Amino acid sequence: MSDDTLFAQVKDEAARPDPYPLFAALRECPVSRQEDGTYVAATHAAIESLLHDPRVSSETLPPADRPKTGNPFKDWLVKPLRDHITDTHRPFIFRDPPDHDTLRAAVMRQFTQRRVQAMRARSHVLVDEILDRLGDARTIDIVDDLAYPLPVTVICELLGIPPEDEARFHAWATQLATALEPDTLQDGAARAENSRTFDAISEYMQGLIAQKRKHPKDDMLSGLATEEPGGAPRMGDFDLIATAILMLVAGHETTVNLITNGMLALLRHPEELRRLRDDPERAPRVVEELLRFDPPVQFRTRKALCPITLAGVTIPEGAPLVLLLAAGNRDPEVYAEPERFDPDRIDNRHLGFGGSLHYCVGAPLARFEVEAALTALARRLRNPRLIADPPPYRPGSALRGPKHLRLAIDGIDP
Repeated sequence: MSDDTLFAQVKDEAARPDPYPLFAALRECPVSRQEDGTYVAATHAAIESLLHDPRVSSETLPPADRPKTGNPFKDWLVKPLRDHITDTHRPFIFRDPPDHDTLRAAVMRQFTQRRVQAMRARSHVLVDEILDRLGDARTIDIVDDLAYPLPVTVICELLGIPPEDEARFHAWATQLATALEPDTLQDGAARAENSRTFDAISEYMQGLIAQKRKHPKDDMLSGLATEEPGGAPRMGDFDLIATAILMLVAGHETTVNLITNGMLALLRHPEELRRLRDDPERAPRVVEELLRFDPPVQFRTRKALCPITLAGVTIPEGAPLVLLLAAGNRDPEVYAEPERFDPDRIDNRHLGFGGSLHYCVGAPLARFEVEAALTALARRLRNPRLIADPPPYRPGSALRGPKHLRLAIDGIDP
């Protein structure tokens, strides 16, 4: 039997710089029960099985429970109504079919090839503009100077959020991303702060959607707000708000981590950084290996709808599940030399974007952004060196990435 405190150790901030030895220990038992009653799937086969199992639910968020205000009218009438709306209109990554499928299909109708390809070209322009603004800098923070500004600009342009409002979303997105952390679900103060943040961003989105309906433009939010989908159900306003918030948060957090984790891996493997500089066509292979080697989403939570027996373990009905994607990505049963960073790896069936019904909607966009960022950094930074290794990490264990990645450089080439 595996140690039933291993996943608690993964969540401990002390493990943030390198959780992979803990993942290897968890893989010794494909599905293990942890001390708190959570069941963790850690092998590639177990994760794949549960990702495709209709007996596994994504509806893992606890009922909404906004903090009381002391105002009887708000606490007895407004609060229950707002909690009910929140519970019945979750973002679609926390929904099961058929609701999930309807909402996802509406998003995919707007995620057109034309829009995605346009943002691919735009990403390269934005990266060069960002690096040009750094001028004669001799130090650079990959997070603050590039990995955050790039995806936030891309997702805001794609959704049609005014550039002057971009700065408002940093704190909102960072706070709402904590909803993916298991311990947040049990933390009353954190849940209350998430409720306040969700209400603030919802109010903003409601006003923006109203503007889009009056004056639609060629952006995704206008498309979702004004779509006449023929025989398909039209997305209601509450679902539209939740979907816009999801896309904004996901567009911020995951791509920031992937760019930063990617540059860290390349700096730790200087030969691969040199090869990318000499041959930018390697970028897609580099990004796919990064999604396996150090993915931005380390795990996702699920719930068992009925008893499920897998790998000799019976997961009881209602039990919380963790699909440890990053552990599956280094499973030696699937990958040769899984601990080695190898962009030339053959048959890289990674779990970096999840899988099945909940495969990442924005995967093509994230790939293009990271390719643009890493190729430009490899080409333009002269003699980049890590100032601290390991770098400081953000507290989250589900969405894992450095808080800062500071480099010393000899300059930035044009």
